Amino acid sequence: MEVTIQLEIPHRQLELFGPADSHLRLLRTALGVQITARQHNLIIKGPEENVKVTAEVIEKMQKHLLKRHTLTAADVTALITGPPAFLRKQESGSDAFDTGPGIALGSYKKVIEPSTKGQQKYIETMLANDLTFCIGPAGTGKTYLAVAVAVSMLKKKQIRRIVLARPAVEAGEKLGFLPGDLQAKVNPYLRPLFDALEDTMDFAQMRKLMELDIIEIIPLAFMRGRTLNDSVIICDEAQNTSPMQMLMVLTRLGRGSKMIINGDITQIDLEGDRKSGMVEAIETLRRIKGIGYVELTQRDIVRHRLVQNIVQAYKKKTAGQKTEN
Repeated sequence: MEVTIQLEIPHRQLELFGPADSHLRLLRTALGVQITARQHNLIIKGPEENVKVTAEVIEKMQKHLLKRHTLTAADVTALITGPPAFLRKQESGSDAFDTGPGIALGSYKKVIEPSTKGQQKYIETMLANDLTFCIGPAGTGKTYLAVAVAVSMLKKKQIRRIVLARPAVEAGEKLGFLPGDLQAKVNPYLRPLFDALEDTMDFAQMRKLMELDIIEIIPLAFMRGRTLNDSVIICDEAQNTSPMQMLMVLTRLGRGSKMIINGDITQIDLEGDRKSGMVEAIETLRRIKGIGYVELTQRDIVRHRLVQNIVQAYKKKTAGQKTEN
């Protein structure tokens, strides 16, 4: 069997391979495989099970290097002798949470991986479906993990473009006249998308990709009339779309693309009694094959510990008011 692995951290290749490729030699000897390095790829040849285990160990080596900023021969030996994921699951025989492989990005900050069962399901659903709806309260990683998946797919050349869109709806306050050009006017609405993106790549790389239109961060209205092929399209704060806007967004999906629709349907900022386009779309489409649906809860909140308590307190208050009425 032969497998080619694209390195997620090519800029740290020397540390990964070890002095004079000593880490690769350890893998070859211990696991009985051939490993050849070509540019930013590793080619593994050997018996099927050995190749699978070697690929898993290399993935763990990359994650270890990103997390700990160092990788020694002892670390590699420990990763080789530890049981691989499929054996851990067989041995445990339980539903204990295993975050899986995570999303190993060549980030200058950290490895991005799910922290809860809900987040793990969210990632699996995004990867398995061309269209995914995700609802949940603030702090559950709806936008952050969607951006991480998109960047990971872009780095692996599985897509050619990332499009991040958001409706320009004010959250319960009137901002009035905003000075500056169009970009300056819409930037406040798009800032959360910039924040998520900046955590997955360095600023210079992000700016370069944006200048080349490989990454677009745009207001929702700018998607009208387009067909987006070979892209990941993320619609953030989608609870604030009208039914017509949501239909417009959904019909932008082109060949080889994925679309992720995120929102918190308890925080709808539309004026009057206007129905949320996201709520209507979920009601209409959730049983169609190829469309995924994930609901994150307060248990999936990964911000400051107080955020979970705040969300719970407001939820209880709202439930009490409904009971009184």
